Amino acid sequence: MKKLALLAAVAATLSVNVNAFDVETKYAQACAACHAMGVAGAPKAFDAAAWEPRLAKGMDTLVNSVTKGLNAMPAGGLCFDCTAEQYQALIKHMSTPK
Repeated sequence: MKKLALLAAVAATLSVNVNAFDVETKYAQACAACHAMGVAGAPKAFDAAAWEPRLAKGMDTLVNSVTKGLNAMPAGGLCFDCTAEQYQALIKHMSTPK
């Protein structure tokens, strides 16, 4: 019985780690193509001044813009499997100066 409980705990830990969202990796995969250089009017990542007027609109508005697309950014950006919470994490990541 103890072995079964231990096996279940290990399996649960592994499944949590597999599903963990790595904002740095997802930024590099889905956002950096445009936001690293500010392509087509995208706010440049880690540039507080570029993000300030956008953040003033509120996080819900920003997530809605990503979800539906805005100007040159397609719906979902380039992260087609992201949740609203993950978009928020990506926005916070990109809008914070390094």
